[in-house]
Amino acid sequence: MLRWFIPGLRVKRWLLLMIIGMAFIGLGIGYVQVQIYRQAEVPEIFYYLTLQFLERWVRAVIVGGVGLAAFGYGFYRFNRSIMETVRGADSQPLIDKLWDQRIGARGPRVVAIGGGHGLSALLRGLKQHTSNITAIVTVADDGGSSGRLRRELGVLPPGDFRMCIAALASDDSLVAQLFQYRFGSGEGLSGHSFGNLFIAAMAELTGSFEKALLESSKVLVIKGRIVPSTLKDVTLCAELRDIRAEEMPVSANGDAPAPLPVRGESSIGKAGYPIERVWLEPGDPPAYPEAVRAILDADLIIMGPGSLFTSVMPNLLVPGIAQALKQAKAPRVYVANVATERGETDGFSLSDHVAAIERHIGRGLIDIVIANNHIDPDFHVPQGVDIIHPELVLHTSSARVVQADVADDEFPWRHDPAKLAATVLKLLEH
Repeated sequence: MLRWFIPGLRVKRWLLLMIIGMAFIGLGIGYVQVQIYRQAEVPEIFYYLTLQFLERWVRAVIVGGVGLAAFGYGFYRFNRSIMETVRGADSQPLIDKLWDQRIGARGPRVVAIGGGHGLSALLRGLKQHTSNITAIVTVADDGGSSGRLRRELGVLPPGDFRMCIAALASDDSLVAQLFQYRFGSGEGLSGHSFGNLFIAAMAELTGSFEKALLESSKVLVIKGRIVPSTLKDVTLCAELRDIRAEEMPVSANGDAPAPLPVRGESSIGKAGYPIERVWLEPGDPPAYPEAVRAILDADLIIMGPGSLFTSVMPNLLVPGIAQALKQAKAPRVYVANVATERGETDGFSLSDHVAAIERHIGRGLIDIVIANNHIDPDFHVPQGVDIIHPELVLHTSSARVVQADVADDEFPWRHDPAKLAATVLKLLEH
């Protein structure tokens, strides 16, 4: 109810005009009633019906209160009847629709770059503050349901896009919950998410993946838009350090152990060896034009959170995306993960995360690093996962570190969407 009083909705002024109009109508009726009452003989019961045995101010309070209650309840029922007719399956309250159109549309233009659960968590927090959100999502995923659809149907992997669409939709939307539903049984269906199948089918129906994303976003009435970093079918490759070979005796000619090459995003983390570098094949995929335009027009650019090498980095390895980041005028923020990720960033510090990005795409593309400083020693994190301690100064980067409590209180190795969004948007105030 309090959101109805937010300035700028352009609703209160018309509601006030309606009330004034009703008051004038009541005053006009009152003039006629007084004239009739003074000139005509009325039964004695009208003495009680008009509450003349009470003081005038008491009568005014009673009649005014009853009238206001009747008007409010009538307006509520009228609005509910209209909305039930026009909204169909969309359960978004009217106040939320008005906020999106009037307030959220004037919010800052925010670009979020990444993929996986980290990006969707950020989007869930951002949508409470602005509707001008552009999520740039990786297309390198090749595991699980997305990988199967990619191999069998030749579509771009829909999984990360599905999570972002659900994150930007209304939290209580039944369609959003349906998008996230995963089949647990059924030949050919087990393991697939309904949203993945929906996007893949929409791509077949519309003839392109980008149109499929647009139409799917319309179905869920999301706040913002979701675009791929590239439409090229790319494969993420990695060079791993073979720690087993390092423990073996040095060869007679003194050669260092050869790095292990790995192809496929889903295979990189499973290998369990330290990652030296990652790259895309083909190495020069064209950036999606809408993604580049969003970066250049943004008020704030956010990279992460998410899996460093398999969610965040694949977007930055697209040459057009990296070039747009260099030319962008908006602050470029990297949201560091709260904890390390097994098989990918084991033993990494905050500096290691930033150094890995700058080693791949060059220095000077990160202005600010957001690091979590809420570390509760009483929490037990999953085995093999370490909470990343914030550092006031990065060892190799010129980026500034901003420390804040952005961790989830229940799961301290994850980000809290509301805390993270509030911290990120505070940067614009400064």
